[in-house]
Amino acid sequence: MNESDQIIRCEWCGTNPEYQAYHDEAWGVPVTDDRTLFEFITLEGAQAGLSWITILRKKPHYCKVFAGFDPEVVAKFGEAEFEQLMADPGIVRNRLKIRSTIANAQGVLEIQREFGTFSAFIWGFVDGQPVQNSYENLADLPVKTDIALAMSKDLKKRGFRFVGPTICYAFMQAVGMVNDHVVSCHRYAAIRDLGHSEKQFR
Repeated sequence: MNESDQIIRCEWCGTNPEYQAYHDEAWGVPVTDDRTLFEFITLEGAQAGLSWITILRKKPHYCKVFAGFDPEVVAKFGEAEFEQLMADPGIVRNRLKIRSTIANAQGVLEIQREFGTFSAFIWGFVDGQPVQNSYENLADLPVKTDIALAMSKDLKKRGFRFVGPTICYAFMQAVGMVNDHVVSCHRYAAIRDLGHSEKQFR
């Protein structure tokens, strides 16, 4: 754990202020807004093969060029928008990742038509409530689970890309579907209590 400022955190965020802010303010907080869920699934896919800090630093520009992560807008991106994105150094200029974001936006719209919201579909994998884990050490955290595998398979059937089980589990951790702060972390109890008190996930 990092105790340099007398606050115990999950050690993955180290001493980097950007990482620490993300850890303290966002990671593991339950998300039910469709745009934000689309944002996280986009960024987790973009991160594949890269460091998360790289994506964090590009996040504001991602938000700008992907229309605030509005799936209705992104789903309509054509070749002109694709070529603009490929030429934009503010994002990860990976042809497959950019294509996947557009395809995934279209998938989100299909799910909304079927389930009402993307959130209802996503949170259905954990029966509407965050899974409360109690890991002592970072090394104990899994990189994927059966739930993440089921999510990955379902999303892939619906045409989503860059949604392997490892990416899906990282997504679940980020949007609060699981509480994977280690028990000694100052955020563990706060996130646990959010999961107990919030009832709107179903």
